[in-house]
Amino acid sequence: MTTTSQGAHQGSASAPTSTVPKGTIVPLFIGLMLAMLLASLNQTVFSTALPTIVGELNGVSSMVWVITAFILATTIVMPIYGKIGDQIGRKPLLIFAISVFMVGSVVGGLATDMGTLIVARVIQGLGGGGLMILSQASIADVVPARERGKYMGVMGGVFALSSVIGPLLGGWFTDGPGWRWAFWINIPIGVVALLAAILFLKLPRTYGRPTLDWGGMALIAAATTSMVLVTTWGGGTYAWTDPVILGLIAVFVVTAAAFVLVERRTAEPLIPMKLFRERNFVLTTIAGLCIGVAMFGALGYMPTYLQMSFGLDASVAGLAMIPMMGAMLITSTTSGALVSKFGRYKWYPVAGALIIAGAMALLSQMDPHQPLWVACTYLGLLGVGLGLSMQNLVLIVQNTFPATMVGTATASNNYFRQIGATLGSSLVGSLFASRLVNLMAERLPDSGAGQMGNTDSLTPALVSGLPEPLHDLVITAYSDALTPIFLWIAPLGLIAAVLLMFVYEKPLATRIERSVDSEPLATGNISIVSTQPRQVSVHTSPAEAEAEAPVRSR
Repeated sequence: MTTTSQGAHQGSASAPTSTVPKGTIVPLFIGLMLAMLLASLNQTVFSTALPTIVGELNGVSSMVWVITAFILATTIVMPIYGKIGDQIGRKPLLIFAISVFMVGSVVGGLATDMGTLIVARVIQGLGGGGLMILSQASIADVVPARERGKYMGVMGGVFALSSVIGPLLGGWFTDGPGWRWAFWINIPIGVVALLAAILFLKLPRTYGRPTLDWGGMALIAAATTSMVLVTTWGGGTYAWTDPVILGLIAVFVVTAAAFVLVERRTAEPLIPMKLFRERNFVLTTIAGLCIGVAMFGALGYMPTYLQMSFGLDASVAGLAMIPMMGAMLITSTTSGALVSKFGRYKWYPVAGALIIAGAMALLSQMDPHQPLWVACTYLGLLGVGLGLSMQNLVLIVQNTFPATMVGTATASNNYFRQIGATLGSSLVGSLFASRLVNLMAERLPDSGAGQMGNTDSLTPALVSGLPEPLHDLVITAYSDALTPIFLWIAPLGLIAAVLLMFVYEKPLATRIERSVDSEPLATGNISIVSTQPRQVSVHTSPAEAEAEAPVRSR
């Protein structure tokens, strides 16, 4: 049996056809952007506030978990949202994810200790994973791949913009009304996003009870958590040869192997193993994981580094991140527009990965005695690489699979990218914390340690008030603890670039194909019907589908 999907991939042979009127796509896109803003903002808003937060709550040794807990929870739920979204539609899930995220924000705003703060970040992550995946997959529901490049570019721009606003807001809240407002700000944004989702998002939806892969959910949660605990605790809280670490490694290996076996046999797998038969999916997934390690390894700790080593206020440290995010905003939107115009996309992420590798190598050479503009230049170069890479990798994945699998494929690809983000934040954070403690113990005299008090209570304000010789020792130790780690992870960018050179540049689809049956669902101007063994373009009416059915079955 043949379908119309072949014709959907003729690139420029036909004009891209959106499945909604142009007057409808704008409010729909605004709703998705607000959801993306919520999730992406909370990956960066604490970067400038973090030193003050952990100092006030006496938790410098637990600092890594404020970032890692959010990313870990987000990572675990991504495939779940993607799979269920493919089964029942994405709008109800998006409303649910926004609501969960707002609950986590309330818990965080009321937190009085590090334990509660970390729990709040977990709850936020359980909602945040849905916000990221559902925003990206919903665009694929209504916009064909050839036209989608510009939308994905804007999505990358929104992430970049929120990454600028996040550190700025975090710094402003810390210096002004207090860091808790980094949580409270999510409530009004969440209300607007919730209303936009309810009123504007007219997305395809199928009815019926979703088939949940409970075994896969449990195993992927266990495997992901054990892996993150190994990278977070190993070499710091526990020695690498400690029974706890060895036990966690064993848990990871067993649960990961069991997950693969379960997914091969279950009827509705969370991450179908057939995804890995597609070369483009495998290559972009591994490359995305490598880029995620580099991105979040730098993004999570650079604002803290700028405050401690350069003596910047939290808000000024946020401003110092603007070159990175501005470059990412420009290159993401520009490359997305060029992809939509010319239909070529392969070499953008290749160039981006190479630039990321070079930027990480330069960041490893930073010194607190250098001019600040040098560090800002390096960060700008990193932003160029990220802007060329991130959203274009998602586009490649979505163009590889039919619309009925786009949520699962997008979520699976993002899952492994978030694994990279989790590894980056946890591995860099744990290495940084352990190296800092050791360097401080080696370099500081006993009298200096007495003036500083507990290392867990180290804040930028405390460091800036130290006598000059002691202050120089502290900021040098802080720099020496972090910057060499960037050089260690720079080769990941080179690995990503080599892999992406082997991507097959499949022509971008100009139509959206969706499985249908005899029960239509009208959504605005979109007629959607659920699954039978035939295919129909989303913009084809049910009557036309019936007329075309004999042709397709031949």
